[in-house]
Amino acid sequence: MPKWFMPLAGLCAVMFAASPFLIANADYESTMGLVQKIFYYHLPSAWIFLLSAIVCGIASARFLFRGSPRQDRLAYAAAELTVLFGAIVLVTGPLWARKAWGVWWQWDVRLTSSLMGWMVAWAYLLVRKYGGPGSDKLAAGLALFGMANVPFVYVSVNYWRTIHPATTVVPTLPVDMGLALWFSVACFLLLFVLLLRLRVHLEEQRARLDALYLSLDE
Repeated sequence: MPKWFMPLAGLCAVMFAASPFLIANADYESTMGLVQKIFYYHLPSAWIFLLSAIVCGIASARFLFRGSPRQDRLAYAAAELTVLFGAIVLVTGPLWARKAWGVWWQWDVRLTSSLMGWMVAWAYLLVRKYGGPGSDKLAAGLALFGMANVPFVYVSVNYWRTIHPATTVVPTLPVDMGLALWFSVACFLLLFVLLLRLRVHLEEQRARLDALYLSLDE
């Protein structure tokens, strides 16, 4: 691993340990109260969920057109992180919704499209594991579909009736709430970069090991 990995991993741990203090000091939302503070983990994880789907899609496109094994490994790692951060979104969202809106789930556009994006990432991983020969290219096609879903998830609240607030809410947050939010975004973004780098490194080591086994068989 690069020399910078461990210091950044330590920094990430410290930032996550400090984030609850910033969140606790942020103002309470006037109507939802304490439960609104799930927002500081729900929204950053949602953004990283969408970012990882984009990374997976771009890497898959480059793999399809250039045949780069490194891009294939990057896409595979990003798909795993799409599943991970998507799971965080789909757990924290209903917990917040049940207390704030009185329902665990509604089949509105953002919720449904987010669930679909998460299921596409799962499909990518299942195809890669059980699809047999050619599954890498078939999974790459799924990743492109997942990436195309990302802007739809983001803008859906602006055009369809939904229980979610519009995308214009974040710039209007008070200073202390905005500080806590962007600090949490930085935490999740750093975690995403570290996990992505680690998974790509593991896949590279696996590829080298497979190459060694093949050379022994010759």
